Amino acid sequence: MKNNPIRIALISEHASPLADLGGVDTGGQNVYVAQLAKELAEQGHYIDVYTRKESAQNAEVVDWLPHVRVIHVKAGPAAVIAKENILQYMDDFRDNMQQFILNEGLQYDLCHANFFMSGLVASGLKNALGIPFVITFHALGHIRKLHQKDQDKFPVERLAIEKMLCREADMIIAECPQDKEDLMNHCSAEEEKIAVAPCGYSHTEFYPVNKALARKMLNIKPEDKIILQLGRMVERKGIDNVIQAVALSNQGSAEKIKLVIVGGDQDDMSSSNCPEYARLLNLAKSLGVADEVIFAGKKTRKDLKYYYAAADIFITTPWYEPFGITPLEAMACGTPVIGANVGGIKYSVADGVTGALVPPKDPAKLSQKINELITSDVLLEQLGTNALAHVKTHFTWKKVASLMHDVYRSVLLAAGNNVAETDLKDTAAA
Repeated sequence: MKNNPIRIALISEHASPLADLGGVDTGGQNVYVAQLAKELAEQGHYIDVYTRKESAQNAEVVDWLPHVRVIHVKAGPAAVIAKENILQYMDDFRDNMQQFILNEGLQYDLCHANFFMSGLVASGLKNALGIPFVITFHALGHIRKLHQKDQDKFPVERLAIEKMLCREADMIIAECPQDKEDLMNHCSAEEEKIAVAPCGYSHTEFYPVNKALARKMLNIKPEDKIILQLGRMVERKGIDNVIQAVALSNQGSAEKIKLVIVGGDQDDMSSSNCPEYARLLNLAKSLGVADEVIFAGKKTRKDLKYYYAAADIFITTPWYEPFGITPLEAMACGTPVIGANVGGIKYSVADGVTGALVPPKDPAKLSQKINELITSDVLLEQLGTNALAHVKTHFTWKKVASLMHDVYRSVLLAAGNNVAETDLKDTAAA
């Protein structure tokens, strides 16, 4: 039985569900917004995703899926702008979104803001139109400042805005227990206003594929020992840590471990002008492992499962990670994960059960764990089996959307919305 329909405005100013993934500003948030919209629509709700117009070719309204539209909002020039420079255009985003709502006669039950800038828009709409809002921050400015220091280029007012939004929001979505703690400790968020709802994986996109078949498709030798790093190519993701660990593992070893790196701004990274790619390539050369480090470049979503399946181990060791969707995708393909013991990764990866947790920025510890796992086919198979069962139980988008629906319903009940009241009766009757 489907839920009584709720009309939701999902706001995601820089992360469109339609964007290609793998660039500096495209990654987990794009996936989160896309998959949450899809699953909520599957459950019978009506979703409009509002994102910034980045090209003159963007149609104002895209009928993307049944019950899901993507609406491109004018906010600054119709061009790709680094997310650190978008805050100045959020007043325009709010005003133009509000005008669209009024012109179309739309009546949303609530807004779900993603990231602090979308939260500013949702807060303005709440004040102007009385629409309640929930927010998923995806990352907190204070945590970013702690780790990136002067490399963080977001405006300093981000920290004050996030605190304000924690006061104004009707509910706050924490993606893991660490995220909840950070919201309370750094943004003065009230515990009773925080609901924990993780990210998920798409079972239609990520599932076990025969390893031999996956390797044949990717021209990887059956006997090679392969570890995989997949995601955005930015410094905080700790790809250099993985390269250093591979160099340590391969010292004096006749059987060389190979590292495949998926991500970046080009299909062929050799023609890329990405500074992080250049830094990582130079590092691999300086450590004598350039022949064992393969930069595979940007890949389509449909290709990713073959990379996950072809790998013996998936590795992700960022400095910090609000959640991290790639470990879920790897586990959904039956691949064990070694992850940094930070943020959402220490929540999603079960140490010793689905893989292992290691300190970030510690290539020696990572190398030790790689050697421990990759030398035992029996252990890798057991960890992979456990990983698949783990994500199927805890991290499907269907489960995430159900948790989110409960959050929405609690907000609407508090606001006296009869949609939620009817839905509650329907749920009780079922």
